[in-house]
Amino acid sequence: MTETTADQGQAQIFGHPRGLMTLFFTEMWERLSYYGMRALLVLFMTDQVMTGGMGLTDRSATAIYGIYTALVYVVALPGGWIADRLLGAQRAVFTGGLIIMCGHFVLAIPSTNAFFIGLLLVVAGTGLLKPNVSAIVGELYPQGDPRRDAGFSIFYMGINTGAFLGPLICGGLGQAENFGWHWGFATAGVGMLFGLIQFWMTKHHLGTAGLHPSGSGDAVVDAQKRKKGWIAVGVGVAAIVVFVIVAMSGSLHLDPVLISQQSTYVIVGMAVLFFAYVLTFGGLTRDEKHRTLALIILLMGCAMFWSGFEQAGSSLTFFADRYTQLEFSWFTIPSTWFQSVNALFIIMFAPVFAWLWVALAKRNLNPSSPAKFGFGLVLLGLGFLVMVGASAIVVSGDKVMPTWLIMTYLLHTFGELALSPVGLSVTTKLAPRRYVGQMMGMWFMASALGNLIAGQIAGEFDANNVAAFPGQYMDIVLTAGGAGLIMLLFSKPIKKLMHGVD
Repeated sequence: MTETTADQGQAQIFGHPRGLMTLFFTEMWERLSYYGMRALLVLFMTDQVMTGGMGLTDRSATAIYGIYTALVYVVALPGGWIADRLLGAQRAVFTGGLIIMCGHFVLAIPSTNAFFIGLLLVVAGTGLLKPNVSAIVGELYPQGDPRRDAGFSIFYMGINTGAFLGPLICGGLGQAENFGWHWGFATAGVGMLFGLIQFWMTKHHLGTAGLHPSGSGDAVVDAQKRKKGWIAVGVGVAAIVVFVIVAMSGSLHLDPVLISQQSTYVIVGMAVLFFAYVLTFGGLTRDEKHRTLALIILLMGCAMFWSGFEQAGSSLTFFADRYTQLEFSWFTIPSTWFQSVNALFIIMFAPVFAWLWVALAKRNLNPSSPAKFGFGLVLLGLGFLVMVGASAIVVSGDKVMPTWLIMTYLLHTFGELALSPVGLSVTTKLAPRRYVGQMMGMWFMASALGNLIAGQIAGEFDANNVAAFPGQYMDIVLTAGGAGLIMLLFSKPIKKLMHGVD
């Protein structure tokens, strides 16, 4: 690792490199813009055209939502590659933020074509910014620095601060009577603009962390590789532009529901082929094969968890907007504000869970990674069990109090805190050394798969058949909770496959 800001004795704040604050606020503003826009997405798409929406069906809107959130994970792979080989992480972060900002401002244009172009720009920009801003955090600290974990904890607080503020600000404006959806989208763009200004003015605190792309050290070889890399990027961008032009000309009919379903099959097929190849022809040792099998099981749990958790931006948003009591004598709660609840709970309870795992470890009671995945899925199921009760009230003809959704989000947050922090770490540990990067790609693909399925599940909730809601939520309870119980039941055999890794 090259010498970083921390090594060079540059500015420190609270015992950490000053550059950490640059990245904290960059990520905070980016997450504010992302979650602020996400809070509006399905509500805008299903709102009537005469009131500024797109007039789409719930099924189409949730499918588009699922495709969009899935792509955000998928593009992290080429985004990381572009930073490593062509731009360097710092330039990738700034370029990505610029594209995101443009995407939000394009979304503010009242046009169907502008809407889809804006979404594509936000996806592309997020692919450049999201993976690389985290990579720079790691480079701020020399190898083995004990402050690294604490630095990432501070950084993640920036993520959740932005995720908390985004729906409050953008959602509040988007649903305000005197403003409207496009004001919310524009505000997300302004948020990203603030993040870009902040990053540009303080990036000198980052030193050389993420400044240059990684290379072989041979200037001629590196130049040739970069040239080929830019050609590949150019071809890819050109192909996307042509596709967009053809689609917008009306020559190509795109069914979002069908695209979502077919994408699910593609991702599952790619995963099956990849792991079949690695296990059969990858030259793995016996222990490596066992660890890879354990990783496959955990990735399945990951996809299942996010397929339920990501109902927050789709079916649960509809539930908040249509079936929850929002009007009180002194105030009307914008339904988008419920999407801030998860981030608030993470800020409140993440330190508690961190303390809990340490306390349990001191007593040799810390659950294994498979057990934590199991607990995460069980808590997800319990959250939807609350929704079974809430929807039963709705079936009777009444609206429910906000406390029902808040309790659901609390249980889902507990599930996230049990499962999510473990995922990336255990993936890097279980992956055979020569396949670490590709296995990380599979983690992102599992997350993308979960988001696609989440959109499909949300599309099954028909506003014209509210009577089916309790049964549909119970299906999620049985699927997620049952999978979690199976994971807990078989946590010891799975841990045995991990051969000491946890």
